[in-house]
Amino acid sequence: MLVTSRQASTTLWRPTGPKELELVRELDWRAWPPRLSEQPIFYPVLNEDYAVKIARDWNVKHDGAGFVTRFEVESAVLRRYPVQQAGGQTILELWVPAGELEQFNAHIVGRIQLVHEFH
Repeated sequence: MLVTSRQASTTLWRPTGPKELELVRELDWRAWPPRLSEQPIFYPVLNEDYAVKIARDWNVKHDGAGFVTRFEVESAVLRRYPVQQAGGQTILELWVPAGELEQFNAHIVGRIQLVHEFH
């Protein structure tokens, strides 16, 4: 009998612009690209509505397009990144230090999915 063990995972969302989305495509939808020097943290968000707001209201204005992705990460790994409240009660993010992004990526379950697109 084959026994498989599936760790619990948590759904996260990431608002992104076209350049970052293209890099995710190049990584076969399995990882986030390294941060640029002016990006000390990678911040996925904890709810879809907040991700939509950023993609629609900020990314479109600054990049001409905004996208929302959804992905799963092993829940146990997320405990090392305390939830940050970046505004109201539902404006919640995880702050992953840029130097830990490769390790964070190793705990993504499945593929990153594109779920919304704004122009």
